[in-house]
Amino acid sequence: MAEPTVNCAVECVNGCVLGDDCPHQAYREAASKFIQNTSIDRMVEIAEESLHKRLTRSIQGDNLPDLPPWPDA
Repeated sequence: MAEPTVNCAVECVNGCVLGDDCPHQAYREAASKFIQNTSIDRMVEIAEESLHKRLTRSIQGDNLPDLPPWPDA
């Protein structure tokens, strides 16, 4: 029997509809373990580090967009 196609973002908002047959069960368990074992302060630190990395990466030389010339005032 073929596995049913489920859009988890839509159909599993109130819990997994596939239960033990969920192909993402390992990820769900890892996420639950992370939430249980990580303080909210550490989660905030992780988010801040991620934001800093993304902002730094976006402003590095080769990633700057072509900006129009500055108008002479």
